[in-house]
Amino acid sequence: MGEVELSCLAYAKMYLHASQFPRCSVNGLLLSSSPAGGAVCITDCVPLLHTHLSLAPITQLALTQVDAWCSQTHQRIMGYYQANACVSDSSPTPCALKIAEKIFEQCNNAVLLMIDGEKMFPGCRVPPIVMYERKDARWALKDKHTIMLRQWEETCSIVNQLFSSGDQALLVDFDSHLDDITKDWTNQKLNAKIMELVSPANGNV
Repeated sequence: MGEVELSCLAYAKMYLHASQFPRCSVNGLLLSSSPAGGAVCITDCVPLLHTHLSLAPITQLALTQVDAWCSQTHQRIMGYYQANACVSDSSPTPCALKIAEKIFEQCNNAVLLMIDGEKMFPGCRVPPIVMYERKDARWALKDKHTIMLRQWEETCSIVNQLFSSGDQALLVDFDSHLDDITKDWTNQKLNAKIMELVSPANGNV
């Protein structure tokens, strides 16, 4: 596998998800709207759970619903992300490996992304992520030089703006949707807010 690009939208939502539940492990799905077989670009993500990550029936329900929504919106599930409750531990758990493996069965260039809680602070000079790829029948660390997050300083600035205006409260994960089905797990309102900040008209790229 070659380079993997991570969009500002996908990164911001993962960061907000982990920050919204700082004492919990959280997970979600990585999506791509780029055509299959080309360069891997993670364009969006769907926050899934902040409780009982290893509960198989809820995970399967979420995967099924997200897959159906992706079919309607011309996207694909490209990978999985997770932040562990222990900030000093960014190693994939058995649950993370199992879900990533399930995604890999449908997408042979799937990625597994772990959030490094120790680097999640304002002004961090590098993205707080650790990425794995499927190699020789196992999940291996991906060369960090092949992970692209363009305009990193601008992305950090956008995340800080979201926090300062309290917009992390807009994020809805699948867990929260199950508690209140009127809540939108596709996060259209938050997506619009982030894309407004990303807009070149606001001085960001």
